[in-house]
Amino acid sequence: MLTDSQVRSAKKKDKPYRLTDGKGLFLHVATSGTKTWRVRYKFNHKESQIVLGHYPDMSLGDARIALLEVKKNIRAGRNPSTDKLLRKEIISTQYQNTFEIITYQWHEIKKKFWTERHANDVIHSLERDVFPALGGIPINEIEDKPDVILSVLYKIEQRGAIETAHRVRQRMGEIFVFAIGKGICKHNPAEIVASNLSPVKRGRQPAIIELDEAIEMLQHVDDTPSFPVTKLAMRFLLLTAVRPGELRYARWEEFEGLEGDNPVWVIPATRMKMKREHIVPLCPMAVDIIRHVCKWSAGLEFVFPNSRHFRKPMSENALGYLINRAGYYQRHVPHGFRSMFSTIMNEHFPQDRFVIDLVLAHAPKDQVEGAYNRTTHFNRRKELMIEWQQIITKELKPIDELANIPKRLS
Repeated sequence: MLTDSQVRSAKKKDKPYRLTDGKGLFLHVATSGTKTWRVRYKFNHKESQIVLGHYPDMSLGDARIALLEVKKNIRAGRNPSTDKLLRKEIISTQYQNTFEIITYQWHEIKKKFWTERHANDVIHSLERDVFPALGGIPINEIEDKPDVILSVLYKIEQRGAIETAHRVRQRMGEIFVFAIGKGICKHNPAEIVASNLSPVKRGRQPAIIELDEAIEMLQHVDDTPSFPVTKLAMRFLLLTAVRPGELRYARWEEFEGLEGDNPVWVIPATRMKMKREHIVPLCPMAVDIIRHVCKWSAGLEFVFPNSRHFRKPMSENALGYLINRAGYYQRHVPHGFRSMFSTIMNEHFPQDRFVIDLVLAHAPKDQVEGAYNRTTHFNRRKELMIEWQQIITKELKPIDELANIPKRLS
């Protein structure tokens, strides 16, 4: 889906082109620079196209609302290209009060106060988890049915995304409050069901688990001067989702296949919490980190050595102190990267919940089954670690730049 910045920054070219938003909606950019919202659709098995309006007079959110009206009327047997009355209805959809349209109106107002990443995350969660069940229903027909709201939230819980269910409930509540302010609703059913959700399990370790907040924190960590090995270890911890103690004592002989297609880090059972050998598939960036850290620790016992005594492992406080200096004292700790990985990856890949647990070396109830699956699910774990790299590092410094950040002078 498009973002506001993509639409706003689209420039004219020698030839007209389009930016696709999905479901037939796209932005047409003419050679003159004029931008128009258009929809491709099928009516009576024939493809047609209709112009919805011009940008910026019609915003991205307004275009998506108009798209809903197009789709609804096509299902009702009205052709947007030939029905002039329908054309006026599409461009002026304020009278439409479905949950989906009210949500887009609410989002258009709220996103002005959010980062673009957070705004996209909010609307994506609602489009994914709420719209399929409630999007097309008038919002005032839902306000007195908390059981309907709860059924949507329970489906989110069933895939293991407890915190996501709570966030979606909160967002739905804000949408109902918005509708109450417009005089469309009188009640907020999302508020009523709050106590019916499973409680969020809060561990002792503070962790930032929202994707936009996580990336912002990691950018601050990247920009905080430190010993380069500490910076590389921090990124490696992020990319592997292991426990900090497992990383501190990493030895060179534990790494295999770094030049091949299946590079791995084999952590011996003696250093694992569950006392079982753990095989960590390494994404390309993790392999790159190992190559860079050779500058400091090649020939030494430990991959990530102490900044003062190279023959000793990294200090157990080094990573935590770096996070604190970046401004996240008591908000995030090195162990928190595991919670960050679990929450974000379960939201992106709910069908892979079991495999994500294997990545984290969580012990299945059946120990025999656990040993079997650690082998058979290797390829999927490898794919997930590559996906994780793409999700969490796309706005972070590259490894060669990270390794050259100057050491703190104090």
